[in-house]
Amino acid sequence: MRLNRRTALGLGTVATAGTVLGTAGTASAAESTEASPTTPARAARRVAAVFAKHSAEAGGNWQAYVSVADPAGPPVVAVEADADRRIEAYSVNKIAVATAVLDKVDRGLLTLDQQVEVSAAIVVPGGDGIFSLDGAYPSLVTLGHVLANLLTVSDDTAVRLCGLVAPAAEINSILVAKGFPNTQVEPVANPNRFFLGTSTPRETHDLLRALVAGTLLSPASTTYLLGLLRSPVAFTDGIRRTMSSDDRARIATKAGWFADARHEAGVIFDRSGAAVLTYALFADGQANPEDFGATHPAVQARASMGPKFLAAVDRIAGVGTTFGITARRPSNGG
Repeated sequence: MRLNRRTALGLGTVATAGTVLGTAGTASAAESTEASPTTPARAARRVAAVFAKHSAEAGGNWQAYVSVADPAGPPVVAVEADADRRIEAYSVNKIAVATAVLDKVDRGLLTLDQQVEVSAAIVVPGGDGIFSLDGAYPSLVTLGHVLANLLTVSDDTAVRLCGLVAPAAEINSILVAKGFPNTQVEPVANPNRFFLGTSTPRETHDLLRALVAGTLLSPASTTYLLGLLRSPVAFTDGIRRTMSSDDRARIATKAGWFADARHEAGVIFDRSGAAVLTYALFADGQANPEDFGATHPAVQARASMGPKFLAAVDRIAGVGTTFGITARRPSNGG
């Protein structure tokens, strides 16, 4: 087991949610004592044990904040591991970028059907996503198309296309006004371009909580953004990897990866479509930083956590607005 000082300090904070640092057997037992917890507090303890076990097995540094909804009051904190550390969020911050763009849509300054130009100069060579694969420029795409690629296949060129309609300084001011001063993109010399910047696990968690609560964006924009994050083509290597298509549809998620960091944040919904668990999992310093696939230790850890998180809250009722699942059926063309 690779457990360094930062990880130990982070996991130590989870002890308040029922996990004892350094007792893997206790954590494993807590995972399996009850098939499906029936109270938010018990569910939170189960989630804490799952996180402690699999993050310790993966090693490296973990910064995380996870909560379970409680219809009787505020969410029950399951994991609070170095949750206020401001770190590079990488592509998890694409949720924040999309929030700023959709805020402008809500205020009538932009529309999803307006077009932006994909020029050869704006394409990120070799970046994740599909715009760099087109091979034919310039082209015109709608802003809706840009956001769909930003939040599903995590397209890097889509970041630059968002910058055409929402410059870095404006994105940051929108996020500050919404209460997220640590969730900020990093400006560069070109005002319409930026690095994806920083956040903290707590702020990322709180941004997602505000989204599902309907206080971040309009109902239409909220439904649109969550629909992208819950779609079958959204990230499946981590939390959603070992799940049925129905279970994957209950999870809105966004991952971020760069250098030795492997992050993921999202929301699990109950069977009615109400938010029941919110997670922000940031990890770095694990082995094999050159591996950006499903076999990276931190990604494997999240893949192990996912089904167990879902099982832990399967009998817990979510709170707030319900977001129904849009039925998606495979097509054979024609």
